[in-house]
Amino acid sequence: MKKKHLIIFTAFTIIAGSAFAFSVFILPAISSEPDTFTTFMEVKSPEMTIIHLYFANKENSFLIAEKRFLVQPDDPAQMGKLIIESLIKGPKEGLMRTISSDATLRALFVTEDKTAYVDLTKAAREKHPGGCKSEIITIYSIVNSLILNIPEIDTVKILIDGRESMTLAGHIDLRFPLKADMLLVR
Repeated sequence: MKKKHLIIFTAFTIIAGSAFAFSVFILPAISSEPDTFTTFMEVKSPEMTIIHLYFANKENSFLIAEKRFLVQPDDPAQMGKLIIESLIKGPKEGLMRTISSDATLRALFVTEDKTAYVDLTKAAREKHPGGCKSEIITIYSIVNSLILNIPEIDTVKILIDGRESMTLAGHIDLRFPLKADMLLVR
C-alpha cells in the first residue's frame, strides 16, 4: 500500500510541478505574443517622399533639381528644416553647392499665411562667394526648394542670425518674402 501511495504522491508532484512551470514560464510567453505582434503591426513605418533640391550648375548660372528621398514628417516646418539642412550638406550628383557648408539653420517656421521664415547663421553671409548672380542662385535655391516641395509654403523670408537683413551679399533685397522663380530652373 505504501508503494501505491508513493507512486500517487510522485505523480501528483510531477503534475503539480508541471502545472506550476507552465503557469509561470510558458503561459505568460504565450499570452504576450499577441500583444507583441499587435504592437509590431501597429507601428507605422516612416513614409518616404521624393523631393527636389535646387543646386547650381557648374557655371553657377542657373538651378538644377537633384532628386532626394526623405522621411516625410507631418509638419511642414519639419520638412522645411530637412530641406534646408540637405541644401547645406550640398549636392551629390556633380552640381555646385549654393549655401556654405559652414552655415547652419538656426530656425524655420511657417506662418498661417503660408510664409516660411528661414533663419540662417551669419556664416551664410560671411562665407558667401559674393556677386549678384551667385547671390540670386543661393537665394532661389532656398526659396524654390521650399516652395516647390511643400504645398503649405507660398513665400519665403530669409533671416540672418535671427534678424531681418537687407541683402545676403549686397545685391538682392531680402526685406520682403520671396516667391519661387522658375526662370532660373533648367
